[in-house]
This record gives sequence, structure tokens and C-alpha cells, in this order.
Amino acid sequence: MNSQSIHDQLDHPVIDSDAHWLEFGPMLKERIAKIAGREVAECFTGLREVIGAPQRMGPAERRRRRIAHSGFWQLPMANALDRATAMMPKLLHERMDELGLDFCVMYPTGAAASTSDPALRRKATRAFNTFCADYFADYADRMTPVAVIPTNTPEEAIEELEHAVVELGLKAALFSAMIPRKAPAEEDGGADDASRLGRWYDVLGLDSAHDYDPLWQKCVDLGVNPTFHAAGRGYALRRSPSNFTYNHIGHFASTAEAICKAMFLGGVTRRFPTLKMAFLEGGVSYACQLYADLIEHWEIRNRDALEVVNPANLDHQAVIDLARQYGPKDMVQLMPDRTAVLYAAMEPETALATGGEENLDDFAACQIASVQDFRKLFANFYFGCEADDRMNVWAFNDRVNPLQTKINALFSSDIGHFDVPDMRTVLEEAHGLVAEGLMSEADFRTFTFTNPAHFWTNNNPNFFTDTVVERPVRQLLTEDALTDYDAAMEVREGRRRWRRK
Repeated sequence: MNSQSIHDQLDHPVIDSDAHWLEFGPMLKERIAKIAGREVAECFTGLREVIGAPQRMGPAERRRRRIAHSGFWQLPMANALDRATAMMPKLLHERMDELGLDFCVMYPTGAAASTSDPALRRKATRAFNTFCADYFADYADRMTPVAVIPTNTPEEAIEELEHAVVELGLKAALFSAMIPRKAPAEEDGGADDASRLGRWYDVLGLDSAHDYDPLWQKCVDLGVNPTFHAAGRGYALRRSPSNFTYNHIGHFASTAEAICKAMFLGGVTRRFPTLKMAFLEGGVSYACQLYADLIEHWEIRNRDALEVVNPANLDHQAVIDLARQYGPKDMVQLMPDRTAVLYAAMEPETALATGGEENLDDFAACQIASVQDFRKLFANFYFGCEADDRMNVWAFNDRVNPLQTKINALFSSDIGHFDVPDMRTVLEEAHGLVAEGLMSEADFRTFTFTNPAHFWTNNNPNFFTDTVVERPVRQLLTEDALTDYDAAMEVREGRRRWRRK
């Protein structure tokens, strides 16, 4: 069955949490010029620097400089109808039923302004968000654009978020992350190896250059859940100068894992329990692995468990006695004092060191009291999954995921980009996992409707007001409230019975 036929048989709408539109450069620049002036408009160069600059170098220069191949032929071309659909909201609106989609959250493709001037970046951000609000205004019943929010500093992010939500009425937001920064040693003029190794990417939630808690609080106040879509190709282990596929596979997942891990270990979900975050286009397999890894690391690296590896707890004399019984003679001869016993795999000084950290609990910010806290805190995260990703089934495999957990997977079409050659097949591909018996119809409903509805309405129950999915979403939220009420009544009744005993 095709996507439209599959949709017609569903008992729920399909909410697409990551559809893409393609900016038509000449029109975008002219409209930006009218909004904010020609200087601002000239900042919008598409992906000329990100993709074009490495392409212009050629193979030899990329190899000489170890610059990653940024890719080529990355936009749909063979299907003119789909290409136009990605550029024109009116056409997408007309084709939504054909695609089997009810509502789309629309993300841009090359929206970042190319400028290092903070003031100019601010003007460009506001102009672009103003353009987006106007460009999609007539189609709000079936789609909504995201506001682009720079996070170079929390103050800048807060001001731009307020402008986008309060002034423009936008209700979804794409936050930048993986902010490249210089290490303080380099900023101070240091040029040794240590300072060069210290160049880093700020993941906002842990060890950041700034305190981003005011931004997360502002998100809660404005009813906005942050979404992240950071690219990871071009640095670290994805720097092949010749092979784009090598650089592309897993790059969204790598950055999403870094940001998500930072938000968790940095205690953001503990301090802001009502704030949800979505990490898009990386799939969910890394999230399942991260969830399991966090729990397993806590089990062996929580503060109490660390006593197993605390050098102070080593019985030196017992080791010396065992060496005399089982070890070679030269081992015994080299154990003249208690410190020498520590010399296994690393020198005693290193074995004893803690790096100067006063708090040795890596999970301190999370305030983990029991393993069950992981399920609660990790539930604040949602993960965008493309339709053709077979690993989507892992999210719903509560027999494998720790604590019988189902990870929050979000249906994300990615229409408009090169990996979707035919928009009409997206829902069909996603539902193929059900046809193969790998995903239940109930899980498919959660994937394409329940999870998206919960995420987007979490801090804004009116997110879908005046849209085609308003009624089913409100019904879902009402059912959730009744379920919560029934559960509360059961707990209360249980307490009454206990008291009567």
C-alpha cells in the first residue's frame, strides 16, 4: 500500500516532527533585504562556506589540509514535483493528504547567517525568523516553521527566543549547539600543544562557558521545547578528504549524543523536570545505547561504588603476601614499600590522583537516588527517527532496554533532502516495520502521533490549536489526564486501605 492508503486505515493522525523546506536563495535575500537591509541579506550565502569551500579546494588541497569532503549533489533533482514541494508551502499544503501526513514541523536547510559579527548575526536571526513567520502564515493549519535560535551566549538566545515567540508568534525552535570555542589558554595567547588540544565544542549542558539555566527557564516560561539538529561531519573522526559517506554516516547521532549526554549529566533534566528536548535526524539506536551506558556506568561509578577502586581500600600487605606465594622473585623484590604495590598498569602517582576534582561523583548533578531515576530523567528526551531507519524498532523493545523502558522516538520524514527521493513513500517506509512484524500498530501510533503530540504540547497545550489535528490531540491529552487521575485515585485508595489496617 502507498502512504495515502496506509494513512486512510490509521485511527490516528500523523505528525511529522522534522520536515525540511528548501530556501530559494534569490527570493530569501530580497525579502531579508526588505526586512533588515542589504548588509543583512548578504549574510545569507546558503551552504557556500560549509559545503562550497571544501569543494572548491579540490582533492589534493583537501588532503594537504586534512579537510573533510563536505559532500556533493545533496538536494533532490530528479523529481521536479518534490523539489518544488520542498520550496513552496502552498504546494506542500496541497499534497499533504497524498503524502499521508497531517501536520509538519518545518525546518530550514541552509538558514545560518554567515557572519562572525554578533550584532549582524542578531539582525540576521530576527530577519530570518520574521521571514519564516510570514512565509508559512497562510498554512498554519497543517504546518509550522521553527524559529532559529543562536546560543553563542544565553543572553542572546533568550532575547531571540522572546522575539520569535512573543513578537512573531512562532511556537517551535531550533537551537544551535556544538558551539566552537577557544580554550582560555588560547584566548590568553598560549600556543603550546596543550592549548591547541584545548579547542572545544560547547554542548551547553555540561562544562559550558556560560550558565544556560536562565535559557532553559525561559523555554519553560514561554512554552517552548528546545530541538537540536547539529551537524557532526567535518571534524573529529569524520574528516575524510575524499569520502562524503564516511563523513556522513552517524554524524547527526554523534552530536546529538554529545548534547543529550551533557544535558543529562549536567543535571538539566533534574533542575527542569518539565522541559523536554528533541534531538533530530540521528535516529534512536544511539539513544538506546546511551541510556543503557549511563545506567551501567552509574552502577560501577556512583560515589559508593567507587570505593571498590579507591586506592585507600587496597590491602597492601595481602598483595605482598600473595606475591611471595605466587609471584616471580623480581616482583617481590620490587615491592619494598606499600606505595610500590600500586604500580600496576600505571605509576602510583597516577593511580592515586583524582585530577583535583573535589566531587568525585560524575552523577552528582543528576541527584540519582536509585536506578529508577534514570527512567524518569531520560524521559525528558525525544529522538527524531527517519522513516527508512530499521533501528526505529529498538526504541520500543522494552525487553532489551533497561528498566523495561520505551525510548521516545519521533517520526521525522526529512522530506526535502537527498535521502528522500520520493515524498510519497515516507509513511509507507515507516509502516513497513509494522508489515514485517517488527513494530506493533500500537507502537506505530506512539511513533507517529502520541510521542509527537506529547512533545510539542508539553509546555504549550495550545500548540495544535486551529490545526487539523487539534481535536485528536486534545482527546489524547484528555485521556492522559484521566489516566493520571485514575492512577492517583488508585494510589489514594491504596493509602486509605493501608490506614484502615
